[in-house]
Amino acid sequence: MDVVRAMPLLTVADLDAALDKYVQVTGMEVVMNHGWIATLAPSGDSAAQLSLITTDPTGPVNPSASIEVDDVDAAYRAAMDAELEIVYEITNEEWGARRFFFRDADGNVVNVLSHL
Repeated sequence: MDVVRAMPLLTVADLDAALDKYVQVTGMEVVMNHGWIATLAPSGDSAAQLSLITTDPTGPVNPSASIEVDDVDAAYRAAMDAELEIVYEITNEEWGARRFFFRDADGNVVNVLSHL
């Protein structure tokens, strides 16, 4: 299993207002916006990304980070083997991702996903 990308997720109350400020301050551009989550990246470079989220529509909590992997099922098995708390069971989402959430020993919730 390989990591494709990793990004922080910041919870915001007003996505549009937050996007305006983050674009203004960082110069990044919006590369994805689903209305409840949006991702910013520098122009022409998707290696550095930041996502802003209001409320996850299917998960029970907002994660604080997302890690995209090439094999989410292998990551899920590894999380189970590591005896991590699975906060959101592995699921195929309507927006084209297969994902699960785990909580680490310090309470951080991480979204692990692969695109379908």
